[in-house]
Amino acid sequence: MAGIARRWERQGRRIGVVPTMGALHDGHASLIHHAAAENDVTIVTIFVNPLQFGPTEDFRRYPRTLGRDLALARACGADVVFAPTARGLYPPGFQTHVELGALAERWDGEWRPTHFRGVATVVAILFQLTRPTTAYVGRKDYQQACIIRRLVRDLAFPLTVRVLPTVRERDGLAMSSRNASLGPAERARALVLSRALRAAAACIRGGERRAAAVASTMRTVIRRAPGVRVDYAVVVDAETLEPLTLLWGRVALLVAARVGRTRLIDNLLVDVS
Repeated sequence: MAGIARRWERQGRRIGVVPTMGALHDGHASLIHHAAAENDVTIVTIFVNPLQFGPTEDFRRYPRTLGRDLALARACGADVVFAPTARGLYPPGFQTHVELGALAERWDGEWRPTHFRGVATVVAILFQLTRPTTAYVGRKDYQQACIIRRLVRDLAFPLTVRVLPTVRERDGLAMSSRNASLGPAERARALVLSRALRAAAACIRGGERRAAAVASTMRTVIRRAPGVRVDYAVVVDAETLEPLTLLWGRVALLVAARVGRTRLIDNLLVDVS
């Protein structure tokens, strides 16, 4: 992979990279289409990263559908799929990790303490191997997207990070590889996350500027759904992810909840006048 990427780099080709954990869906397809349209060559990475799963999390249950993923990547315009093994990416003796600051300590970082350390480490390795001109990530994993942008900025990777809008099902559910773990009843209950975000946005449009009141609206909506447990529902600064007291500028509404055994996240950006 590194040899192919270096050859393209020497030829002056623009390289688009879409990092994924596989189980590709229309959200990934959108990223690949953008990468293929804006670059000379497109690489999709597929790697279920053990470093970003905690000891009680669903690493073994995470869907692995490589054959279908290859077909989707090809149909969307990818030139190369890079799907390494864990032993190939983390050979014996591997011991170097990327440590993160305040951006990774709150929200999902609090609920999943080792998660973003694993994300940052694997992304740094993948960028080193694939040499992207531009990397494409989705807004659905908003905190992760912010961390990848900060990683690129702080470690001076010579690339641009493009964060593209969340792709949703017709009923509003954010597309996620984890949706495949939902049974029919759980799938219906999962819609409460996007409903909570829309209710909070309507609250802001109605003039509410107190962050606590907007967050309370989200929690109230989610708690009405049976079998759904809220991890967090917060209103934060869209750039720093710091919690807010009064709303102004661009804010991010962030929610995380467990629907049965499946943990889902979603978000919405709102510009507050």
